[in-house]
Amino acid sequence: MRQADTSTAKFRQLLKEIGMLLAYEITRDLPLKLVDIQTPFATMQAPMLASDKKLAIVSILRAGQGLLDGILELIPSARVGHIGLYREPTTHIPVEYYFKLPHDIEHRDILVVDPMLATGNSAVVAVYRLKEVQPQSIKFACLLAAPEGIAHFQEHHPDVPLYTAAIDQGLDERAYIIPGMGDAGDRLYGTQ
Repeated sequence: MRQADTSTAKFRQLLKEIGMLLAYEITRDLPLKLVDIQTPFATMQAPMLASDKKLAIVSILRAGQGLLDGILELIPSARVGHIGLYREPTTHIPVEYYFKLPHDIEHRDILVVDPMLATGNSAVVAVYRLKEVQPQSIKFACLLAAPEGIAHFQEHHPDVPLYTAAIDQGLDERAYIIPGMGDAGDRLYGTQ
């Protein structure tokens, strides 16, 4: 994924696959219940997700969509919300332009997804915004994180578990993750 010459189609496919793998790890603590089922040979009690656990995946637009697709492969019954944020180029402060959540969000556990946690500013703002609607719980998942972004996120939200596939060395003077992989949204959609 990190290679500069990776095609848009390949990048999209890999981000989706990693999203599914992350979802497996993130959901391992979901409560299960035993249900009587009939196999071809015998009756047994099989573990299944407890039906009272409702999930919502909230994608930070636009790059979060790449992780969202993979997670929905694993959890197709999850509801989906979106937070549109862009990073103001000079100050790196997030600006919200869109906010839409499932109607019953206060009864759901939320998984917030965004491939990159660089400064952590967007993730911090998104989670504060979600805390306003008082969901059951919040978790945050990303593909790559910078140590600075992790520290900033944990300073503001020590109660929110953070999951990442990799922690890179840090940020450059433009607040890009190094070695990183470039702008995930641009690579996902073939834009510049």
